[in-house]
Amino acid sequence: MGKITALYNAMLEHFASDARRCQHLIKVASLAKHIAVSEKADAHTQFMCEAAGLIHDCGIVPGEAKHGKGKCTGKIQEQEGPAAAEAILRPLNFTEEEVERLKFLIAHHHTYNEILDLDYQILVEADFLVNFYEDGLEQKNIALAVAKIFKTESGKKFAKLMFNLE
Repeated sequence: MGKITALYNAMLEHFASDARRCQHLIKVASLAKHIAVSEKADAHTQFMCEAAGLIHDCGIVPGEAKHGKGKCTGKIQEQEGPAAAEAILRPLNFTEEEVERLKFLIAHHHTYNEILDLDYQILVEADFLVNFYEDGLEQKNIALAVAKIFKTESGKKFAKLMFNLE
């Protein structure tokens, strides 16, 4: 079994009985991979974007255990996620470099200033695209977020197509 398939399975187990979060990670992973492919990223970056999409919210489970259901903010996810990710990724034979990079992405996926790397930018855009829909954001707020945060041409295009932006 490949690492991505194993990670899908591990994350579905991590969020067992929470269909909303399972659906969220699948959508973010799919969009992250699609943006990476559309941006002509190399195969390893595509792999890392998909993996990051799958595991980016793993800090919710320990965060809610500490702070209560529904009280796990983005910052708490960033704090709790890296340790949870390490426990998930190591048994799946992710390399040390992959584990460390994914931990970094998890620890920053709600931090939007100074995004310098393509995998980081793509994860943020994919998560926003899914959250725009799941959170029922108004079109004007979506347009503002896209203008402020999105940098990839593919992410901007997908936002425009999905949400009828000008």
